[in-house]
Amino acid sequence: MTESLKSVELKVAGMTCAMCAKTIEHSLLDLDGTTDAEVNLGNETVRVEYDPSRLKLADLEKAVTDVGYKVVHDRVTIKVGGMTCVMCVRTIEDALKRLDGITGASVNLSSEKAYITYNPDMTTVSEMKKAILDAGYQYLGIEGEEEDLEQIAREKELKGKRNRIIIGSITGALLMLIGRVPIPPAYLMMVISVPVFVYLSYPIFLAAYRALKNRNLNMDVMYSMGIGVAFVSSILGTFKIILSSEFLFYETAILLATFLTLGRYLETKAKGKTSEAIKKLMGLQPKTASVVRDESEITIPIEDLEIDDIVVVKPGEKIPVDGSVIDGESYVDESMITGEPIPVLKKNGDAVVGGTLNKNSVIRFRATKIGRDTVLSRIIRLVEEAQGSRPPVQRIADRAVSYFIPTVLVIAILSFTFWYAISGETMLFALTTLITILVIACPCALGLATPTAVTVGIGRGAELGILIKNGVALEVSEKLTTIVFDKTGTLTRGEPDVTDIICTNGTGTNLRELLKVVASVEANSQHPLAEAVVRRAREEGIEIFGEVGEGFDTFEGKGVVAKIDGEEVLVGNRTLFDERNIPYSEDSEQKILQLENEGKTMITIAIDGKMQGMIAIADQLKETTGDAIKELKRMGFSVVMITGDNSRTANRVAEQIGIEEVLSEVLPQDKAGEVARLQENGEVVAFVGDGINDAPALAQADVGIAIGSGTDVAIESGEIVLMKDDLMDAVSAVQLGRKVMSRIKLNIFWAFAYNTALIPVAAGILYPFGITFRPELAGLAMAMSSVTVVSLSLLLKGYVPPAKKRIEKR
Repeated sequence: MTESLKSVELKVAGMTCAMCAKTIEHSLLDLDGTTDAEVNLGNETVRVEYDPSRLKLADLEKAVTDVGYKVVHDRVTIKVGGMTCVMCVRTIEDALKRLDGITGASVNLSSEKAYITYNPDMTTVSEMKKAILDAGYQYLGIEGEEEDLEQIAREKELKGKRNRIIIGSITGALLMLIGRVPIPPAYLMMVISVPVFVYLSYPIFLAAYRALKNRNLNMDVMYSMGIGVAFVSSILGTFKIILSSEFLFYETAILLATFLTLGRYLETKAKGKTSEAIKKLMGLQPKTASVVRDESEITIPIEDLEIDDIVVVKPGEKIPVDGSVIDGESYVDESMITGEPIPVLKKNGDAVVGGTLNKNSVIRFRATKIGRDTVLSRIIRLVEEAQGSRPPVQRIADRAVSYFIPTVLVIAILSFTFWYAISGETMLFALTTLITILVIACPCALGLATPTAVTVGIGRGAELGILIKNGVALEVSEKLTTIVFDKTGTLTRGEPDVTDIICTNGTGTNLRELLKVVASVEANSQHPLAEAVVRRAREEGIEIFGEVGEGFDTFEGKGVVAKIDGEEVLVGNRTLFDERNIPYSEDSEQKILQLENEGKTMITIAIDGKMQGMIAIADQLKETTGDAIKELKRMGFSVVMITGDNSRTANRVAEQIGIEEVLSEVLPQDKAGEVARLQENGEVVAFVGDGINDAPALAQADVGIAIGSGTDVAIESGEIVLMKDDLMDAVSAVQLGRKVMSRIKLNIFWAFAYNTALIPVAAGILYPFGITFRPELAGLAMAMSSVTVVSLSLLLKGYVPPAKKRIEKR
């Protein structure tokens, strides 16, 4: 390989055969700049040799994804210190993205973390650390490791700021008193100010230097210019070089630096609170676990736990990892995971989740998931990634900030020129105006408007048992017009029961014999209706044949067929019977219609092409279904129910809960198509399902809401995952999304309004009316603007969705 060429190994998912390997190799070799591509099917990698002057890593990855495969990346979350504004975010992102192998870098200002996607074959965490340090910021370790380092750095930073605030405030007050003397002693003021100014402003000038070194204009550059001009003018005025002794801004320079430090002190404390939800989740996992080894109980660090270890949990102790109970019974508090306040009884065979609290008795369980695979660890990762995501609305702020500082600098220069050269005002007034504009403009508030609200809002959702997987889901939640519900398992309990068994062959077939035959066929199926039939047979003590291997086949959404004792048994709905041309009598037709009008689902049975009977099954609605539908309609949404049931059964269920629009007899694979049809008609659609057989519909919807059952939930399903099997949480999720978006808009409005209103005042627009803005007050206003935005976001920590309030009142 020549020096101009590079070699990289990509991890590829989805390859199954040699043809897959050939497809990927051909796609890569078709790129202009690739000299070699070799797939290793065994370890699912492809080694590519390419010319970096003609191709980038992203081009190689696109060649793989374009032919239907997925490039697998490593991810790491790095804690970063020293950021002060949105331009710091951009500096760090640019520094990281310049590294070979980084495919994505997103920095969250409020949580002070960098979320990085990378190829470990091309770069390492140590190189990322160096890039962050070289950019002038602090590397505080990887998320989940060195937890104390972040806390120590934060406390050290706060202590330094606090000391500077105290010294600056005392010095500023002293200088103000001295300044009231008829002829201020300029040399005394200079002697007092110089050491304090250096101590106060050093971090500000250092941050400005870092920004300029990385070719960025940020808040620190502007502020450094403001306090620098004030202090240099004071020095020149003291020695009467160019400027006279009336140009003494010592107290202005000191107080400006103090106010900026005060603002950042309050901002740092407030930002620390935005990530409290994730810290609470991290604190749920105990550090040790009691396990049985060699027939004795010992305590070991949780990192040493292994799958299949027998774990012992006493009353009042936290369950360390996920597992299945093998001995004992106890109530377990799962509220910290699901938001459900009522403890759940756990007995032999039941699943338990790490981080939950054992209440009243000793239980033993077998560990089934440990480390990063536990439900708690997956939730933490999901929340962290979501907090690092950026909703599209943030683009407004990012775009505004990129033009903001150059615009302010132009305004400051034009203002100075106008007042001094055109209007004929004094140099003192023109210089004061210049300083005031430089220190009052605040892009920080714009930069904090979105990430602080997203971080707090997603954290609050996790506390409520609502996992929001990205910022886009929050923004789309505000634009929703239609909510589509799957019926079985979502609107209903998903545990249907047999209500009627009817023989129709006229030969006196025993009901138990009919149930035995049907249950023997349905035992091979995982469908809820099949499980209901098998459960009924076992409740009546009927011995079923067990798994029927001969001739068993399924017809998705229609039924099943199998052979028993050489006879073909067909079990399914009327669509399947019509396709097979199996007739049934008029009496049978009337009976089916009657039961369907009662909201029951019908299963018809035929043996060797002749109808033998029917079974009616009903699924109870969940307790909160009606209230949830009513609340959504009150909020102005169109509510649609989608189901594979026939229209009569579906309409009967819909009538009970107040849904007018019903899509019935829709096969599982066609649900996504129905969602797409609604979208084509201009609707913004949320699909609510259990994530079991409606994954395509969840993916097709603008927002997919996967509803779980306790802690048994498919976290990968949908953009929003509900930990609790309660439809009111679906309402709460939408309400939370709307609330977060309204808070983001309020933050952005405040940030724009502050700058729009005060920059003209600082420029002297009200001077003809005798109103001017002192630089010190401008600095204080600037400092408070960022604190206001963060504080508004923190109010979300106490937000309770109206749907939750209604439940609490009942």
